[in-house]
Amino acid sequence: MSYVRTFLPWIVFAVFPSDRWQWGALAGLVAAVAVTLQQRRAGAGFDALIIEIGSAVFFAALTGIAFADPDSGVHAYSAALSSATLALIAGGSLLVGKPFTLGIAKRTTPRELWGLKPFVRINTVITGVWTGAFAVTAGALAALAHAGQGHSTGATLVQAAGFVVPMLFTVRYVAAARAKAQGGAR
Repeated sequence: MSYVRTFLPWIVFAVFPSDRWQWGALAGLVAAVAVTLQQRRAGAGFDALIIEIGSAVFFAALTGIAFADPDSGVHAYSAALSSATLALIAGGSLLVGKPFTLGIAKRTTPRELWGLKPFVRINTVITGVWTGAFAVTAGALAALAHAGQGHSTGATLVQAAGFVVPMLFTVRYVAAARAKAQGGAR
């Protein structure tokens, strides 16, 4: 559920019709700010809100562009830009040694595990997979946009796969890590 909440602004943006992209960008911005504020009130630290804060910045910029020029060339590439932004945020979190999934995982993991190397390593791997998925998705969406198919059914399927594949990986990888840890604890 944490990942759905984390990516809610992107989901909101994606469900808006293409010809209403400025309203989708604004709705994404409102969702990003709302999720960030709600999570801060619930006690989440900024380390757990890397994607949410990055989302707010992205959607603020996109909203400004979209309302200033609804016919902007940015529109055709907005899906590719959103995935590229997520790749940069996720990759940046790895570069600074704070994988974005670490903050999310801390919400459901006992505090005594947070500093352990396996916990950090698992989240580094998961964040790497998300980063790769976002980068591949951005490339595929850019190619589709360049071919004039940026808002096609194919583009929608690529976007969905860009979230579903790393989410499935995350669920399976965490389950395997837990099973391994429990097997080693016996």
